[in-house]
Amino acid sequence: MNLSKDLIAASSTPLVLGIIAEGETYGYEIVKRVEELSGGVMNWTDGMLYPLLHRLEQQGLLVSRWGAAKDTGRKRKYYSVTQLGQQTLSEQRQQWQVINAALNRIWHDMAQGANDDYLPA
Repeated sequence: MNLSKDLIAASSTPLVLGIIAEGETYGYEIVKRVEELSGGVMNWTDGMLYPLLHRLEQQGLLVSRWGAAKDTGRKRKYYSVTQLGQQTLSEQRQQWQVINAALNRIWHDMAQGANDDYLPA
């Protein structure tokens, strides 16, 4: 399946905020979590993720710190959600729930209409 760029762009902020709200994390883990959550359909690149992380940080939704990885000692940038980020995530969650419910209703109605087409007269 090939997801549209518009849909990926629209969903990227709530996805990233939601993932980071699970606990402090870094870029590679975010990319892997997106892939896991999407069943392998969404394969983000560094070029897509890091500009988003920087933008969210500039907006005050995230904070970052440099730290060493426990396993390798490599330097990594870890991200956490701010209080403003939590509020934004909550608002976006409500918005996406409205959109999801509307889509589910229309698809249900479409399926019912398709079934009605095959009913005997």
